[in-house]
Amino acid sequence: MAIFEDALKGGNIVTGLAIGVGMVLLAPVLKPLVRPVAKSVLKAGVAIYDQGRTALAELNEQAGDIVAEVRAEIEHEQRMGGNGQERTGQEARPQATPS
Repeated sequence: MAIFEDALKGGNIVTGLAIGVGMVLLAPVLKPLVRPVAKSVLKAGVAIYDQGRTALAELNEQAGDIVAEVRAEIEHEQRMGGNGQERTGQEARPQATPS
């Protein structure tokens, strides 16, 4: 890397031209070597993406289940009125005894 940095910092047109010509000449040799590596990297990336998406979907489902449980518990507690007896909507009133 230091060779390329030094060559590019110099600003010499001949050096830049030599690097360009060298890359053109080496491209047919490097292409068969680089393509399988690039495919492997992309394949690994896609596999990791799919696993992450699946894990996130499972986490979302579990969070939804927990939220539903909490809402059901809150509703149950509201129906019970906090004293362990279920409320029917009308409080029991003592009936007047006939005199």
